[in-house]
Amino acid sequence: MATMRALEKQGLYDPYFEHDACGVGFVANIKGEKSHEIIRKGLEVLQNLTHRGACGCDPQTGDGAGLLMQIPHEFFAQETRALRFALPDPGHYAVAMVFLPRDVHERNECQAMFERIVHDEGQRLLGWRKVPTDPKACGEVARSRMPEIRQLFIGRGRNVADQDAFEQKLYLIRKQIEQQVRESHLRDSESFHIPSFSSRTIVYKGMLLPEQIPAFYPDLTDASLKSAMALVHQRFSTNTFPSWDRAHPYRFLAHNGEINTLRGNENWMHAREKMFSSPSFGEDIDKIRPIVDESTSDSGKLDNTVELLVRTGRSLPHAMMMMVPEAWQKHEDMSEAKRAFYQYHSCLMEPWDGPASIAFTDGVRIGAVLDRNGLRPSRFYVTR
Repeated sequence: MATMRALEKQGLYDPYFEHDACGVGFVANIKGEKSHEIIRKGLEVLQNLTHRGACGCDPQTGDGAGLLMQIPHEFFAQETRALRFALPDPGHYAVAMVFLPRDVHERNECQAMFERIVHDEGQRLLGWRKVPTDPKACGEVARSRMPEIRQLFIGRGRNVADQDAFEQKLYLIRKQIEQQVRESHLRDSESFHIPSFSSRTIVYKGMLLPEQIPAFYPDLTDASLKSAMALVHQRFSTNTFPSWDRAHPYRFLAHNGEINTLRGNENWMHAREKMFSSPSFGEDIDKIRPIVDESTSDSGKLDNTVELLVRTGRSLPHAMMMMVPEAWQKHEDMSEAKRAFYQYHSCLMEPWDGPASIAFTDGVRIGAVLDRNGLRPSRFYVTR
């Protein structure tokens, strides 16, 4: 709660001007072969990004760091057996990484809300897991603001046709629980955050330094924890206060830079919300509003919008090209088909523009995009 109070508008500080300038990278196996080696290399990349991050007056408290990976089924299957519940096949269950209030009564209330909405949406509650953490691995300031960290396992309900429809249902559940917690009278409702909730991906993050991530989360050092991709981020909050929830990666992306057109982008999203309709959600469309979380940073709002576009049926590359288009108008070498794509979508959404290098994944594919001026350059290698 102290963290969020610091983020309220006061004096010369306005939380609207939250921006990041950070380090971002990923490692992926092009053939989709999962291994713990990918996780290890992802953590190595993260530690090599230390110079791109920051810490506060407490040198052991970072602005934030984290890792996004595919769901490690083998690892979770052995962990949940010890908790006396079994997991279905991959793709038939989801994992929610959840930050909860430290107060036991408020934590129980948040968990009860979560379970009720899962049940109301026709999905199966499998069980909770307390995520092993080592608070001694992080700084004093981070420790004083550290939430309780849990994982909730949910089975796919009979009312869900396939994995894509399941992802849409999880989005619907998450938006409802976030709204209910915001509207609750919990003193520490600001500590509630869902870093990831998917049948494909999971995020381990926190108000940490890169080398603290594997020490704080022992899960990440287990050899049975495997993925074919690892997207990592080290945060430098240039105009912000650090917090556990604002560490990257978000649910789809991690990002170095800032979105300068944010106020216009956000206002247009709010203006269009009232007209939203979608065959994917039907009458449930009201449950996902508001789309953009006003309390988060430019990166979070970008992620909110990407998530909406993907969950309503677009591919992830399609969504990214809509939001961060190339400078297509006078591009002499661009194909007519690509130019037409950008021209058509410019009628639907204005660019999210600014110096930014963005890495993104939906757990199936992974990629990156630069801003239209290449002000935040990135580099990639294809190895053997």
